[in-house]
Amino acid sequence: MAPSLLLARCKGLFMSTSFPLSVLDLAPILQGSTARHSFATTIELAKLCDRLNFNRYWMAEHHGMVGIASAATSILIAHVGHHTQRIRIGAGGIMLPNHSPLVIAEQFGTLESLFPGRIDLGLGRAPGSDQRTARALRRRLESDPNAFVQDVMELQDYFSPEPEQPVLAVPGRGLQVPLWILGSSLYGAQVAAMLGLPYSFASHFAPAQMMDAISLYRQHFRPSEQLKKPHVMLGFNVFAADTDEQAHYLASSWQQSFVSLRTGRPIPLPPPVENYLEQAGPAADQIMRHVLSCAAIGSPETVREQIQNFIDRTQADELIITTNMYDAKARLHSYELLAEIQPQLKAAQPV
Repeated sequence: MAPSLLLARCKGLFMSTSFPLSVLDLAPILQGSTARHSFATTIELAKLCDRLNFNRYWMAEHHGMVGIASAATSILIAHVGHHTQRIRIGAGGIMLPNHSPLVIAEQFGTLESLFPGRIDLGLGRAPGSDQRTARALRRRLESDPNAFVQDVMELQDYFSPEPEQPVLAVPGRGLQVPLWILGSSLYGAQVAAMLGLPYSFASHFAPAQMMDAISLYRQHFRPSEQLKKPHVMLGFNVFAADTDEQAHYLASSWQQSFVSLRTGRPIPLPPPVENYLEQAGPAADQIMRHVLSCAAIGSPETVREQIQNFIDRTQADELIITTNMYDAKARLHSYELLAEIQPQLKAAQPV
């Protein structure tokens, strides 16, 4: 594919008539339920977000976690693709150290061939699991600090029209699947800037270095064939309901799960409880304090104001929304309310 065609195609990745909102689905497994049920609710949500004109629908790779069912990420992406029409679909992300770049090129070359012009490939450096699970996935842990960058560049080459490597990715060669770099620290920002790729920061669960990472990425960004100017997408938690009180009640499932994960006791997504944070004590409050800065919880007007404040503060180009609710109907309704307020959201004014 010629550079001019690649640029035209990649420009389309970010076009929107209003502030672009995307969806990150962790395929949560509910307490007392199964992965099968999780996949059914994923398809319900994907169909809805396709109709509501959300920008992209990403699945995340995690392993060995009792509350997350998206381990076979590329298979789930294909499942979503078969049930949607226009929304971009992809990985947010594939944890590249777990895989051979050739295997990922073949998998996402297959996805791009099945759903042309709709595939995104977000790449992360973390294992998406604990160290024991990481060893079971890879058998050995890579110690070379440059291995991730080398793997990303190898993957880019597999997708190029004229690969330099003697081994071909079939399908994959010449498909120019757009790559993203994911991160929750400054490292990913440096890689994305150096390679001229769009950058997605995991502020929905690890916001500590968010502002520094955004600044570093934008300051050091080098234009590439894929992207001529920096593009920042930030993870953001949204729990919208008809009233503030109902939204806070629904958000307590996510809060219970997050506190359990951070204290080393991961659990399936539990039912909501009244006044969870007030009852959970100071330790839970401290765990939630930072991540709540990247969350909007409330009625549509409350959520609109909180999201707009976040956009203005971060100068984000796009948000990717995650909503881990126990009640599947309430989660669908949250995205419906979000779609209603989306036209009111404005891009931040440059500072």
